[in-house]
Amino acid sequence: QVQLVESGGGLVQAGGSLRLSCAASGRTVSSYVMGWFRQAPGKEREFVAGITWGIVRTQYTDSVKGRFTISRDNAKNTMYLQMNSLSPEDTAVYYCAAPLDARTMAVLPNGYWGQGTQVTVSS
Repeated sequence: QVQLVESGGGLVQAGGSLRLSCAASGRTVSSYVMGWFRQAPGKEREFVAGITWGIVRTQYTDSVKGRFTISRDNAKNTMYLQMNSLSPEDTAVYYCAAPLDARTMAVLPNGYWGQGTQVTVSS
């Protein structure tokens, strides 16, 4: 069993930055593909960014490329999402999840989700 806990959300003005963290416990996630998803009010949950393990490869949804950076620290069993140049369109609840399919970046059927952290960007 894996528990994922997100932190780092909050209220920020447009153009600002936030860094989200996803701390895993219960077992090591160093061999998992991990990712960030978000759900805005009235919208479906969408993929934001994913990161593999070993030879690290990252993937981003088009709307965050060049602004968001996903990373992981396997020694700390933690994943991060650095978000820069935030806009009101980034307002959502952000979730971390693992493991993901390395090719599709979809959460596997028995995957785990965090409880989410709210990110609100004011204009």
